[in-house]
Amino acid sequence: MKTYPIAKSNRTPWCDESTYQAMYTESINDSDAFWAKQAKLFLDWDKDWAQASNVDYSKGQIEWFKGGELNVAYNCIDRHLSERADQVAIIWEGDNPDVSES
Repeated sequence: MKTYPIAKSNRTPWCDESTYQAMYTESINDSDAFWAKQAKLFLDWDKDWAQASNVDYSKGQIEWFKGGELNVAYNCIDRHLSERADQVAIIWEGDNPDVSES
């Protein structure tokens, strides 16, 4: 397996390199546990799932969070209103990146 260095950025990263490496390693070694943790950390679910993923590459069948239910509008917009109601929620960008609307 080949690994690549993290690109330099002027922005302050949200985690240090050791945290990133630990998360990356977990995502490779136990992807179900990793993605289940991320899904519960960053999304509000109306109904839990039984298994984070079900993958059969030979059949080309990949399922994520089967049986789980969430409200996309709530997760994308509603739950952020108390702190960000006065900010733009969605920025539309068409085929020409010089043209955008908010």
